[in-house]
Amino acid sequence: MNKITDLDRLESYLQTYKLTTIFNDELLPHLSLNKYEQGELICVQGEPAHTMYILVKGKVKIYTTSAKGQALILSFKKPLEVIGDIEYVQEQDLINTVEAVSSVEMISVQYRWLNKYGKDHAPLLRFLLEIVTRKFYIKSDFLSFNLLHPVEVRLASYLMSVSYDESDALIKDKVSTVSLADAANLIGTSYRHLNRVIQKFCEEGLIERRKGFIQIIDRERLSMKAEHNIYE
Repeated sequence: MNKITDLDRLESYLQTYKLTTIFNDELLPHLSLNKYEQGELICVQGEPAHTMYILVKGKVKIYTTSAKGQALILSFKKPLEVIGDIEYVQEQDLINTVEAVSSVEMISVQYRWLNKYGKDHAPLLRFLLEIVTRKFYIKSDFLSFNLLHPVEVRLASYLMSVSYDESDALIKDKVSTVSLADAANLIGTSYRHLNRVIQKFCEEGLIERRKGFIQIIDRERLSMKAEHNIYE
């Protein structure tokens, strides 16, 4: 993680995402802008939570790990997204692990400053309420999607989520084959059936399976097959 000291850049993000009224004058000096590189962990499940993050550039994946060490991807997030809001309200340790899928920039503020200057600030409380309720809505939509749509649609949606971020050309149209077991868990199918669907997509000219990664060949047709991108 690298701290970005460019205050104009921080102010630009606050203006772009209409966050200037969310944070009062007492909180503004305690905001930081941080950059994370692809693959870097931002939060780790089970560790003490002390900071709220606002994703303003890039894409992250959120996953949980079982006691046996098995990882399950829950979702992919792009701006504007808040990490650590539920932990702040519930006063508990980090629920999930958050990892940068692309180069990521986040505004951060420690809970101690939120408690000192923000817990009675109505615009901030309303912002948190909107974020939390939106997460519940997306979760409900996600569960319905996985139940009602075939694996082909779910896989297409997954590939669209993990292979592209408009702010980072490095991940465009490529998916690591190492993550396919995670993909099977996320979309609710077996690894064997997932491979059959991947082979079908290859035969249709949507993707190519290469050494170490999957290359998307026809993004437009794959997007049509995905219908809508539920995993973001």
